[in-house]
Amino acid sequence: MKRNTRGEVRPGIPSVAEIWRRPLPHLDGQRSTRWIVRTVITVFHRQVRELHGLEAIGVDRDPFILAPNHSQRPEAMLVPAWLSFHRGGRMVHFMADWNFLLIPVIGAMIRCHDPIVVTRKPAKPAFLNRYKARYAGVFPPFEEARRRLADGKSVGVFPEGTTNRHPAQMLRGHHGAAQLALDSGAPVVTAGIRFIGNDGRRPIRDTQPFTVRFDPLPAQPAPSDGHVTDVERTRQFHHRLMTAISTACGKGWQPEGRRSKYALDQD
Repeated sequence: MKRNTRGEVRPGIPSVAEIWRRPLPHLDGQRSTRWIVRTVITVFHRQVRELHGLEAIGVDRDPFILAPNHSQRPEAMLVPAWLSFHRGGRMVHFMADWNFLLIPVIGAMIRCHDPIVVTRKPAKPAFLNRYKARYAGVFPPFEEARRRLADGKSVGVFPEGTTNRHPAQMLRGHHGAAQLALDSGAPVVTAGIRFIGNDGRRPIRDTQPFTVRFDPLPAQPAPSDGHVTDVERTRQFHHRLMTAISTACGKGWQPEGRRSKYALDQD
């Protein structure tokens, strides 16, 4: 295991020099995208402290559905960038809210990962909603995700559906990731994002460093035999998925928990 220039052991985190030396063969001919990926993980090199279980997200595992918890905004840039780097430039295509694409620089960073754009949420300020139609895809987001999985590409979904800054409790989450897995038959990999230095009483800030652990979720349940409805099967798989993420990230989860943000959350 390598040590960085300060002598620290940081699993999965190469030195800045290696970030710029390592080949990214899946981005051949995409000079600007290679530059963005390397720049993002260099600038935020200290924020992502450790990456564990990288074998679970290797190119040889494609296609899969990656399901992380979501506690701060930089995750939407940093996790895809590190995934691309460790996969030789091959992307994991995350679902991304269209309004983030409106933000200069940040929008360009997100677009370089060819996201699946979701246009459900309104923009702030409201006058920006006039541009929403420009970002809508040809297919609805989950249909597009199924198409990419069928093409052998991996996709990423944040099941909580929004940034949840609560330090100790996950949101109830949405069933979309579980339904996508059951519809497509693609395996699921959970990503537990843990934050360093949080005392469990204060909201998670955008600048807090974190670690990530990737774990394959055990095999999906067999198709319904008629005794369990499709709705119940999806609910059960969502329960398994959220429980696994909860264990990996160190936050609690209850099926009757909040679906929207907690009062402690400050955005």
